Amino acid sequence: MNYRSVSDLNEDIKRNLHKIPNGVSLVVGVPRSGLLAANLIALYLNVPLADIDNFVEGKYYSSGARGSSRNKDPFAGTILIVDDSIFSGSALTKVKNKLKNVADKNYNLKYCCVYAFPGSELLIDVHFKLLDLPRVFEWNLWHHGVLSNACVDIDGVLCEDPTEDENDDGHKYLNFLQNALPKHVPSTPIATLVTSRLEKYRAQTEDWLSRTGIQYGELLMLDLPDKETRLRLGSHGAFKAEMYKNKPESNLFIESNREQARFIHDTTKKAVYCVDTNEMFAGDVPVSQYIRRKFSTQKNYVKSIFKLALGR
Repeated sequence: MNYRSVSDLNEDIKRNLHKIPNGVSLVVGVPRSGLLAANLIALYLNVPLADIDNFVEGKYYSSGARGSSRNKDPFAGTILIVDDSIFSGSALTKVKNKLKNVADKNYNLKYCCVYAFPGSELLIDVHFKLLDLPRVFEWNLWHHGVLSNACVDIDGVLCEDPTEDENDDGHKYLNFLQNALPKHVPSTPIATLVTSRLEKYRAQTEDWLSRTGIQYGELLMLDLPDKETRLRLGSHGAFKAEMYKNKPESNLFIESNREQARFIHDTTKKAVYCVDTNEMFAGDVPVSQYIRRKFSTQKNYVKSIFKLALGR
């Protein structure tokens, strides 16, 4: 699993600013995630920023004192259209179609993506890094299709962990289960929830998930009689690793505790993301999957060449 955090995005942009052509006078971000990258680039270049719709209308965002001191026409130089990533180029095609509305302006447009799937870099003017599949970013993790094949913990991930006082396996814990504060609420369904919560708390857990609006396919819980037994066996990480290992279709586990995340990764040799440290433990790639990826990369190069030949 290829992962990039917001911090990685910032570093990848800083290290590759030299690839941006000289004379950029305006940076235009493709909503929504492209605006994150575009804003950073505009700040480093000290030029104005716009989104696609504002740009088409001849507008841009007002600048602070440093930006306003330049007093230059932002539409007069090279205009850099920025997205965070490119895969097949379909999103790029939609952007270009929208920009046909300003074709009569004869703007000097250049297209830039921070991350490009191998082959797709041929479709744009500037890319900063090639990034193979599967990939996911910090800014889209909770709204990404990768969750449809993921195993996800609950406490510390979807909601805050209970405090020591709340974690009494009694009335205080029941109150926590009912009123736990949401931490991440995905907008896309999760394949499997894997939690070391005890099976006897299934009804309360399912009720909270329903009220919070978290969609999932399966809920796997630890079938032990009480907290004391769970602590004595120390089976938190082992249980999660076993459930993940038994899901060959799952290629990502999301865990909050780093020690458990490392254990799950080492046991299963599959990708594990640690929420607390914003860290991805990449999994091993099976030979069959590696071959499919290489074939997909070569196929994408051929498709990109055809698109260029057809002027698309």
